Amino acid sequence: MQQIKRSRAIGTGRLAVLDERVASFMEGWGHLLHRVSLGVMFLWFGTLKLMGFETATGLLSKTIYWGPEDLVVAVLGAWEMAVGIALIHRPLIRLALLLLAIRLPATALALVLEADVTFADAPLAPTPEGQFLIKDLLLFSAALVIGGTVRGERPPHVHH
Repeated sequence: MQQIKRSRAIGTGRLAVLDERVASFMEGWGHLLHRVSLGVMFLWFGTLKLMGFETATGLLSKTIYWGPEDLVVAVLGAWEMAVGIALIHRPLIRLALLLLAIRLPATALALVLEADVTFADAPLAPTPEGQFLIKDLLLFSAALVIGGTVRGERPPHVHH
């Protein structure tokens, strides 16, 4: 794997040392915090669905035609909880990515099939429901970044 050289554009001296420490801290802890916080978010939102709180997933349940809306929302909630647990428990990251890859087409499909609900003026003005689904696409891409660490997340470190 190719090493990326760090830019020393900030200069030399104390400011450069501080910059190096901050960048090292971010590099050391960033992926871990990213993975765990994304996992907690999926676990939290999935739990809300199972507890019956209204979410934008109702829109997805209208796009996925394999059962009653309340059943589809419950399955999607359990699915999100499984994604969250798999992201938090590092050995299961590949499972989380598989579950997300299966769910991604439903999100994208809802943006297209329910365009009258997801866009006030397509494609530039999404409704709140559309914004929620677009945010989901961003979360899926964030999961890809996490997937890039499946062969080894660097342990946290700070240079002294």
